[in-house]
Amino acid sequence: HHLQSSTVQYAARPDLPKLAYRKVKGKSPGVVFLPGFASNMGGKKAEALEEFCQSLGHSYLRFDYTGCGSSEGEMVDGTVGTWKRDVLYVLDELVEGPQILVGSSMGGWLMCLAAIARPERTAAMVGISTAADHFVTVFNTLPIEARKEIEEKGQWVVPTKHNEEGSITFTTEFLKEAEQHCVLQSPIPVTCPVRLIHGMKDQDVPWHISMQLAERVLSNDVDVILRKHGQHRMAEKEDIKLIVYTIDDLIDKLTTLV
Repeated sequence: HHLQSSTVQYAARPDLPKLAYRKVKGKSPGVVFLPGFASNMGGKKAEALEEFCQSLGHSYLRFDYTGCGSSEGEMVDGTVGTWKRDVLYVLDELVEGPQILVGSSMGGWLMCLAAIARPERTAAMVGISTAADHFVTVFNTLPIEARKEIEEKGQWVVPTKHNEEGSITFTTEFLKEAEQHCVLQSPIPVTCPVRLIHGMKDQDVPWHISMQLAERVLSNDVDVILRKHGQHRMAEKEDIKLIVYTIDDLIDKLTTLV
C-alpha cells in the first residue's frame, strides 16, 4: 500500500526566520534528519529515511536550516551557531521524546552539538560522512601565507563539485564563529549509542574524522562503519540500505529491554 508522504510545514519562531519541515507521526524513538551544508530536506537520504520510518511506524522529522531550502533567512547570514540553534528548536518544539539523530556531513557536526546540549532528547546518533569541525580544520591546515591572504580578503573561496557555481565562499567571520563550536579538541560528553558511517573514497571529508569522533565520545557503544568505495554523498542504493539497517538495529536496541 502506498504511504502518505509528508507535507511541508512552517514553524514560526519569535524574532527568527520560519523553519520549513516535514514530519511523519509515529512511535518513539523518533528519527530526526540533519542535512549537510547548503543542502536541504529533499535529498535522497532524507526521502529514503522518511519512507523507512513510515513503514516501521516510527516518527520522523526532516527540516531545512535557516537560509536553506524552503526555510526563511539568507544562507550568507548563516553560521554554525545559527544552525545549531535550528536543531535545538526542532528538538525542543517540533518533536516529542527521545530521538535518533541522523546527521549528514555538516549535519553530523550539528548532531554532536545537539547531543551535548540535549542529552535527554538524544537516544542515539548516526553520522553519515560526518564533518565535525571540518571547515575549521581545513582552514587551520592551510599554509600560513594562504591563511594570511584569506584573512586580508575577508573570505575563503573553496572549490566544490556539489553546486553550480563550482565553489563555496566562507567569510572569516563565519570561520571564527565556527571555531567556537569545535568538538574534536576534547572528550565529548555523549553516552548514547553512536554509529558513524563513512566512505573511504570521500573526497570532501576524510574518513579519519569519524575515527577521531569515535575516540572522543565517552560512550562505550560506538561503531565506525567504513565503506571502501563509498563517496561523500552516500546516496547510492547500497549506502542507503546500510543507513537504514543501522537505524533499524538501533531502534531494535532502544525498544528491546535487555
